[in-house]
Amino acid sequence: MLSWQLTLAVVGGGVVGLGLFLLVQEALPATPALGPALRRLHQPPGTGRSTGSRRLDWLGGATRWIRPPHRELALIDRTPEQYTLSLLLSALIGLAAPTLLGTVAFLAGIGMPLALPVFGGIGAAALCALVAHRDVLNRADRARAEFRQAVCAYLDLVALQLSAAHGPVQSLERAAMVCDGWVFDRLRESLRIAQMQMHSPWDELRDLADKLGIPELGDVGAIMRASGSEGAQVHETLRARADSLRDQIRTDNLARAEGITSRLDIPGALLVFVLLGFVAYPFVARL
Repeated sequence: MLSWQLTLAVVGGGVVGLGLFLLVQEALPATPALGPALRRLHQPPGTGRSTGSRRLDWLGGATRWIRPPHRELALIDRTPEQYTLSLLLSALIGLAAPTLLGTVAFLAGIGMPLALPVFGGIGAAALCALVAHRDVLNRADRARAEFRQAVCAYLDLVALQLSAAHGPVQSLERAAMVCDGWVFDRLRESLRIAQMQMHSPWDELRDLADKLGIPELGDVGAIMRASGSEGAQVHETLRARADSLRDQIRTDNLARAEGITSRLDIPGALLVFVLLGFVAYPFVARL
């Protein structure tokens, strides 16, 4: 009996050690190779693959089975293989935690049925995987809201560049160079790819909008396409679209704030019942 428990403890420790090793390996930044980086610049959008993605090719089958949220992953700049690895590591940690607790309890002399760590590990693995999935969705929602706000500024900047008598292509590129941040880094990268591959920048912005699920960015491409192909003066249209997007963001924020406020009414009501209980207890105790 003791040898069986010792074997279980050794296997559980090895599994946890492997999970920690994989976590540390993925957390350490890797130096990109110059050759693959240059080749990615000459590939169509969405076909380039990073060195980290190629190291995780063995997760391709599991990735197809899990069906990761591609748009959300593109927003937070993660690959489906990295998403699958995070789910697997989270499930592995959840699966190993009850086993380790059961081993510690056994070494401490506390009796515990075998079914408890087994079913507890399965439940903890599912819960940890769900938490990792929800974390990706929440981060993508925050990134999408930030992207929409940056698109508002980008619309105004492009309108200002057009008002300064710059051409449509030059206006898109100069407006993207004004601000910093990960959103404008994405815009500059997309425009750079369009320039190197001799594509229209508005088509590249539309493809980026489809990839990330940001229709507001696609509106920029549609408006600038009219300016580039038909010679239309669209700076007023850009400003009107920026104002409309700001109103939409403000409305969404107000609706979100009202939802949070309504949820705060629940603990307030519970607090009232608790206070009523304290007030009524002396009268009830005298009966």
